[in-house]
Amino acid sequence: MGLNDIPPTMNTKERLLRYLKEEQGRFVSGEKVSSRLAISRSAIWKHISRLKGEGYDIESSPRKGYALRRIPDCLLAGEIREGLDTSLIGQKPIFHFQETDNTNNQAKTLAYDGAPEGALVIAEGQSQGRGRRGRVWFSPPGQGIYATVILRPHLPLSEAPKLTLMAAVAAADAVQNRTGLTVRIKWPNDILVNGRKLAGILTEIGTEMDSLDFAVIGLGLNVNIPRESFPPGLRMPATSVLIEQGKPFPRIFLLRAWLEELEKIYTLFCQGHFNTILSRWKILADIVGNRIAVDLPGRRYTGEVQEVDEHGVLILKEPDGTLQRIFSGDVTLLTS
Repeated sequence: MGLNDIPPTMNTKERLLRYLKEEQGRFVSGEKVSSRLAISRSAIWKHISRLKGEGYDIESSPRKGYALRRIPDCLLAGEIREGLDTSLIGQKPIFHFQETDNTNNQAKTLAYDGAPEGALVIAEGQSQGRGRRGRVWFSPPGQGIYATVILRPHLPLSEAPKLTLMAAVAAADAVQNRTGLTVRIKWPNDILVNGRKLAGILTEIGTEMDSLDFAVIGLGLNVNIPRESFPPGLRMPATSVLIEQGKPFPRIFLLRAWLEELEKIYTLFCQGHFNTILSRWKILADIVGNRIAVDLPGRRYTGEVQEVDEHGVLILKEPDGTLQRIFSGDVTLLTS
């Protein structure tokens, strides 16, 4: 992509970064940058300072201009958008945090303040990463993907659970396509590799009267976390791409892949093709016909899975023939 092909959604700082990348390792004069980007020398200096603050190693010379020497291993807007094949998700504002409590909390605040559909919140680390039912999501800085997308679909509240299934399919396909790992979905939204949790989806909504105002869809994905770094209680149930492949994997590639898969599947969803998404979910989950136990607060159900309906509800047949509709819970596969 050349300078003339830079998307119009890019701000001036991102356009400057793209130009420096095209000339990486070579000095570009301030005069040339000013002419090509139609900005003043003082504006160039301001944006160069901001890029340096984000971790980009940019050498400045009064005579030669500016040269990009090193790109940081961070999930910054300029890195996310480079090569990102989407028209909505990730092309709207990107809010990057070095650390935050969790990206869903930030996204909900932004959504209530009017952030547009397709906006992305990304953090290098989370101090209070959350999974379903308030569980902690281990979120060490620089080793995982902690991202939340804001969506504003026109949906009745009863349709909201479909968004979680949709996002889980996007995450599973993104990981499988990019890494080659065999991925499975554990109902309703855990992403497993070799039976261990690699990623999770957390969907939360904002309502307006009896309809959906917005949904925030969060992804926690363990990328380059060594096994010994996980807290003792998580070392067996959790895994990472690093553990499964034996080598580090570029986080930015997986993040872009998820955003692209999510947009593709969200487009199908908005066009009324949820059955296609559900069919893919069922293939990845492979749960229908299996005997399982579902643990709920104060109650356990066991039986055979008859179906997962269009709202993501698990239909469980107990040994006495009673059918239970399970909306949430912890699932364990029973082998005997």
